[in-house]
Amino acid sequence: MNYYFQIALLGSPLELLTYHSEIVLNIGTEVNATLSNRVLKGVVIAKCKKPDFITQPIGEISPFFYSDTQIKTAQFISDYYGCSLGEALNLFVPFPVCPESFEGFMVRQAHHERAPVNITLSESQLKALDFIRSHRVSLLFGDTGAGKSEIYMSRMDEILYEGKRCLLLLPEISLTPQMEKRFKNHFGDSVVLWHSKMTPKQKKVTLAKIYDGSAHIIVGPRSALFLPIADLGLIVVDEEHDESYKSSSRPRYNARDMAVYIGTLLKIPVMLGSATPSLSSYAKYPFFRLRGGYYESKRTFVFEPSLEALTPSIDNAVMENFSSDHQGIVFIPTRANFKYTVCDACGYHIECPFCSVGMSQHKNSRALKCHYCNYTEVLPKVCPKCQSGSLRTTRLGTAEAVEHFSKLSENLRVQQFDRDIITTQNKLIKVLEAFNAHEIDLLVGTQMLSKGHDYHDITLAIIMGIDNLLSQSDYRAREKALSLLIQIAGRSGRKQDATVIVQSFNESFFRGYLDDYEQFLIDEMKIRAGRYPPTKKLARLLYAHKNGIKAKEEMEKAVAAIEQISVVQIVGFGPSPIEKIADKYRFQILLRSDKSTDLIRAIRAVKSSLCEIDMDPIEFT
Repeated sequence: MNYYFQIALLGSPLELLTYHSEIVLNIGTEVNATLSNRVLKGVVIAKCKKPDFITQPIGEISPFFYSDTQIKTAQFISDYYGCSLGEALNLFVPFPVCPESFEGFMVRQAHHERAPVNITLSESQLKALDFIRSHRVSLLFGDTGAGKSEIYMSRMDEILYEGKRCLLLLPEISLTPQMEKRFKNHFGDSVVLWHSKMTPKQKKVTLAKIYDGSAHIIVGPRSALFLPIADLGLIVVDEEHDESYKSSSRPRYNARDMAVYIGTLLKIPVMLGSATPSLSSYAKYPFFRLRGGYYESKRTFVFEPSLEALTPSIDNAVMENFSSDHQGIVFIPTRANFKYTVCDACGYHIECPFCSVGMSQHKNSRALKCHYCNYTEVLPKVCPKCQSGSLRTTRLGTAEAVEHFSKLSENLRVQQFDRDIITTQNKLIKVLEAFNAHEIDLLVGTQMLSKGHDYHDITLAIIMGIDNLLSQSDYRAREKALSLLIQIAGRSGRKQDATVIVQSFNESFFRGYLDDYEQFLIDEMKIRAGRYPPTKKLARLLYAHKNGIKAKEEMEKAVAAIEQISVVQIVGFGPSPIEKIADKYRFQILLRSDKSTDLIRAIRAVKSSLCEIDMDPIEFT
């Protein structure tokens, strides 16, 4: 006798497919299934009646399964973010049917002894902790240096004492080394890391500790949210404002929002934390305002009305800071040497042949590189169009700035700090340790500088190119620029007074909110009211194809259909700001509505294989 089941194929964009088995299978069981002579992994989703077509037999039954919570979360991701159930389930790591058989590791009884309480909280921190205890979802709105981590650890102590485990989400892998050290000092070896840069062996060892219960605190970026943590009792989302929580590829989920959803399913507390919280979280969740910090030092802000350039005043500030035996950081939005290469003779702008973006110059490798598709070509000596030698570069990059500062003094030790240099976890750890050991005088980097690292002796912070962020065609441009400025400035002045030099023509805007980010959120709420989140819901439909005409026709067909839906407004449509990436032409539609459900219904009505759905978009290029 055969039994019939609907199977979600992991990672496949296909809908559920029907297979048969000679034995009854539990919902959530991971199995092998054949599709077009390929053996794929799938998940049993539902038992069904015998269909009126011939079905394939289910193959090998895996020793792993997906829990009810994992399947419900995947179904939500599939419905809300517009992907197949198989694509959503592929985010998760399954549970073992028999944990003790996992790679031969012995099961240990999950016994959580309360860590020694060696954290002394201030009166305001104790009030914050009481507030967090009384809310299932809460936002800890704490100034830089106010002691958010100590509150996280204190709450985790309580959860461990209840016999449950904790998950700490960080926006990027780059944050984990120092956070790991801080948490291991308190919780010991019960802390484990999870991230994409780990080797298969490291992941296997970590999973064994998660399966057998010896890992009490799990720390990692957004992928850690989908780990099989059985007795989860608390989710903490640190730096909840960070855009890294939003996936830039299908399914385009937001891990912060999914943490809240999973917390609701499990009926466990979720704590969000940030010095510059997103407006959506500020408006949506109860928050505790934790002001001040452990540091009594002051920061003096100096605004230089200038285009993005290394000016004499910046050079003087760097050298004066160096001569005082202090350290500094310089933020530049662009990595590599220069962002654009232009011919002065004919005006030709060297672009990637596969993307409609300028190629970035990398002097060390003597190459031009596209930061979107990674296409690389030899650095030209003459203009490819008119053959003149009048090539010039624009938009300063980190590598060029490092070269510039290194020439100011042979004793000035300058280190580049971006994704071109910090390519592994070990490199990140070594650079941070060297900087805190005072073996580096000046760090020059991109947004990695703002990611919550602890720098001990920074008395100078230089912020360049902030006006480029402020002028982007993005409804969140003001929020992103101000948040970034405050986050970078917050790395300085931890032990001694610091100077923050901001290159900007918009001093009146920035200075008005430097000491009162909450006032900015209140003002921004009024500006966005009735037009943009959090009072409205947005969705972006992205159409891409090698044939630009085909992509455009699909977009126009969708526009015509959506125009008939009164509860959904088309904000705009047309070519994407970056019209071509990886040799595919791109068109987009931006939709707005009062309710997510109305957006989802409209999107389903115009579903197309060429369309990728981005619900609650935060990036528009």
